[in-house]
Amino acid sequence: MIPLQRGPLPEELIARMAARSERIGDHRGGARESWRDARTIRRDLTVHLVAMAAGLSRCMYCGDSEGTSIDHFQPIAMAPQRAFDWFNHLWACAFCNSNQKRDLYPTDRHGEPLLIDPTSDEPADHLDLVLVTGAYRARTAKGRETIRIFGLDRPVLERGRAHAYVRCRSMLRDLARLAEHQEHAEALAVGHALAVQPFADVLYEMLRLRTAPRAALVFGAETVAGLNMLTGPHFAKWGPVGR
Repeated sequence: MIPLQRGPLPEELIARMAARSERIGDHRGGARESWRDARTIRRDLTVHLVAMAAGLSRCMYCGDSEGTSIDHFQPIAMAPQRAFDWFNHLWACAFCNSNQKRDLYPTDRHGEPLLIDPTSDEPADHLDLVLVTGAYRARTAKGRETIRIFGLDRPVLERGRAHAYVRCRSMLRDLARLAEHQEHAEALAVGHALAVQPFADVLYEMLRLRTAPRAALVFGAETVAGLNMLTGPHFAKWGPVGR
């Protein structure tokens, strides 16, 4: 998981959602059916969620698969009045949404959610990513429940992150060499490819650790040089690079 920035919605879309929320109690099928009937609202929300998502419309939970549907972070069954709440909508793949999370929403004894919301939480406060193995390790109860509910410890995800780490290191070395030889167009292409690949959490973690005392020893000097380039103005508009 990486932190994501939730942007504002157009006023007319906010108004349509508010009108739907007001009529939930009058809808024959309740909040869930009202949500299913709101096809144009779902279509318009999808545009904004895809724009928020990492890479090429990646799932905001696993970061691997393409997102396919709007997930209600706090499920409709638990909070029907939040069915049309923009701050309750995230973009998810079918597996994370339908197979893993479903209507699960664990809370602590104070009623606070024990799932990471990447639009309001910093995932790194709750999760450690072991880059070499691709495994997540929980730092908090919220991190532990997030791993469990979304299945972030699935072997296929751990293998994917481990391979992404190898791929990132190689591409970052290429980026540093291309920049050194002033091959700027190809360097920009490599930077863009890095920013839109699946498992943005791997690149995000590398960027986060690039200033650590042993970063050059762990990643290699060229890799760190590539990471530092990605924080510059030419790359700031792409995915986790600009975060």
